[in-house]
Amino acid sequence: MGIFSEMAVTDHEQLVYCYDPVSGLKAIIAIHDTTLGPALGGTRMWSYAREEDAVTDALRLSRGMTYKAAITGLNLGGGKAVIIGDARTDKSEALFRAYGRYVDSLNGRYITAEDVGTTVADMEHVRMETDHVTGISVALGGSGDPSPVTAMGTYEGMKAGAKRLWGTESLNGRHVAVQGVGHVGYYLVQHLAQEGAKITVCDIDAEKIARVVNEFGVAVCNLDEIYDIQSDIYAPCALGGTINDDTIERLKCKLIAGSANNVLKDEEKHGRQLRRLGILYCPDYVINAGGLINVANELEGYNQQRALRQAAQIHDAIDRIFAYADENDVPTFLAANELAERRIRRLGKVKGTFLGERNRKYRGIC
Repeated sequence: MGIFSEMAVTDHEQLVYCYDPVSGLKAIIAIHDTTLGPALGGTRMWSYAREEDAVTDALRLSRGMTYKAAITGLNLGGGKAVIIGDARTDKSEALFRAYGRYVDSLNGRYITAEDVGTTVADMEHVRMETDHVTGISVALGGSGDPSPVTAMGTYEGMKAGAKRLWGTESLNGRHVAVQGVGHVGYYLVQHLAQEGAKITVCDIDAEKIARVVNEFGVAVCNLDEIYDIQSDIYAPCALGGTINDDTIERLKCKLIAGSANNVLKDEEKHGRQLRRLGILYCPDYVINAGGLINVANELEGYNQQRALRQAAQIHDAIDRIFAYADENDVPTFLAANELAERRIRRLGKVKGTFLGERNRKYRGIC
């Protein structure tokens, strides 16, 4: 399939290739939909095996950002960028400043932030070349690390799932298998431990495992064993695609609620299969929307307490998805998509009615 055909299938507006041979920058910016506002989404740095894989990742992630913003009530569109490279060895000030110039050339159609493989410090290099960047340090007026807010939203979404399944949102005594205890996973484990949940974790990084074991006394399993754990809740908090043909039949949980993006390798196939297996799925781009809510708050003047309050409302968003899924007899992933698309359609019509010149200043928080 050609690039334009692939963009047509996914309804993307724009795909930008960024190349700077001096710094070694090879990046792709995908803008999915700007009906509700400028496209906001993070920049991922990853060692993709093929350039085609980077394009696919950018297209898929940016679409998820559109739906994430729409269903959580933000006046934002969806975008995402990927930088091809090893985040451990290929970073430089020159690379991120070159990337920042490409972001700036889009004149605010795309606003970037940190993501997997990038940091607050990287975004501050980007900021040297453009104002269209969030996720910068508190010292510069930003929000710093978004992980606490993302974890809060994930935790609240998990509680909504628990209430739907067991009649109470309490997680005390529930067994949660957490895959990945990096920034977000760590804070999620903290919430779970404080509530008295039974926790089993895995991670590729031994230091991260040691930290949560020492602080919270959690159990540990090997990376591949996480799917076989007899648990109440599976919380994927690492990279996406962990629910796939090889793992889905091995799951021994009743609820999936985690902060990772694109948890389902094939949304349509695996989303419907989970329903047949009787496993309730909290759509990933909704339950992990706290990160987007956090950086969107920077555009209004950052206040962490406001961001945390808004992230807590993810509980209600997940409730609405469950109710819609029941009423329309559809899987939860499809319910989330339809609710997001409905908001885009309705507001797209309002925004399409020309009522004269007006102040077009961004207003992202509803």
